[in-house]
Amino acid sequence: MGSILNPYVSFDGNAREAMEFYQSVLGGELHVTTFGESGVPDAPAEQVMHAQLTSSAGFTVMASDTPPGMPYVPGQNIAISLSGDDGDALRGYFAGLSEGGSVNIPLERQMWGDEFGALVDRFGIGWMVNIAGSGSPG
Repeated sequence: MGSILNPYVSFDGNAREAMEFYQSVLGGELHVTTFGESGVPDAPAEQVMHAQLTSSAGFTVMASDTPPGMPYVPGQNIAISLSGDDGDALRGYFAGLSEGGSVNIPLERQMWGDEFGALVDRFGIGWMVNIAGSGSPG
């Protein structure tokens, strides 16, 4: 699989509606996982923990609803996502991008089985890195 780079957008409770709209415009296959399906405590069960739209044109857009306790700030609700199964390369990208920046979530194994981390680089750009674990759809 290698690695993919794509936008990751956070929404204030309407991620499913937005992603279904993007699918109607861009086409492709949409996968949605809710907080309830993932067992995330204290989160609205019907809201989106992760959605991924992959179009036949090669576009990938990922999104989620902002979980409780995290601020939703319009204008700061988009990051760049690097994901795939090349763990060594993705760990290197995470380390390099974090130089001079700040790590918000250390790159480590998460409840969904993947390694995940988030940071803001020295230019103020948000990045998320996800290394697919066994059985992960990506």
